[in-house]
Amino acid sequence: MTNSVQEAREALGKRLREVRRRAGVTGRELSRREGWHESKVSKIEYGKIKPSDDDIRAYCAHSNAEDQLADLLATVHNIDAAYIEWRQALGAGIKRIQQQTLKLESEAGHIRNWQPQVITGLLQTADYAEAILKYAIDFYDITDDLDQAVSKRMERQQILYRRNHKFHFLIGEQSLYTTIGSDEVMRGQLDRLHSMIGMPRVTLGIVPREAVGLVVVENFVMFDNRMVKIEGHTAGITITQPREIALYGRAFDVLAKQAATGEGARELIRKALEIRSI
Repeated sequence: MTNSVQEAREALGKRLREVRRRAGVTGRELSRREGWHESKVSKIEYGKIKPSDDDIRAYCAHSNAEDQLADLLATVHNIDAAYIEWRQALGAGIKRIQQQTLKLESEAGHIRNWQPQVITGLLQTADYAEAILKYAIDFYDITDDLDQAVSKRMERQQILYRRNHKFHFLIGEQSLYTTIGSDEVMRGQLDRLHSMIGMPRVTLGIVPREAVGLVVVENFVMFDNRMVKIEGHTAGITITQPREIALYGRAFDVLAKQAATGEGARELIRKALEIRSI
């Protein structure tokens, strides 16, 4: 078990302890009402064991906290799957991750994506995708399935043309200047971005480099209002707790208000292209 999983269990236990104490219910009394061994409450609240769905329901029922049930259940369901190290996730190669992401994208009606430093996968050219995936294979020292991974990433992009999906992409202006591959690769990528502005069901915004840092947040993808995926340096993180999802939604809205769209976005892309053409 990773330290992050253990920390998540301990954080959940602390929340349950606070819920119980605010209701004036002792651990011994909760155990008596539910017919639990007296040590079970302590083990749950200090992260020694993961509570079941029925355990969560018992806490809420006896603490008059039914309004927190959905959020607490989402938390417990997410604990073991929330944090997956890249070395583990990518052990069989990158293609498998691309396939899993394709499924998530297919099931979502509205996808919101924020990427501050590089171009996100659904907007990448094949050359850009090949370069950035090659970096990942080399850095994490994993199975080299580059050709298959690029092919699957390109397959994912077919979803951009399906009528029952909407997309809102936000990228930092820095992503126009972060070199992936070569100047030639970057020119092709910037041309692609320029041509995508105005596509049906696709909104592309670019947050200027000089924008005020009203919210500073890592890259993330929102699948409707049910899940947020974050790609950290060492691991992928999945968030399903409604209160946390709502915070990412607020962050996205702040960034969207700062972003240049339409002709303003095209102008930022043209400036970046001019530098690559010198």
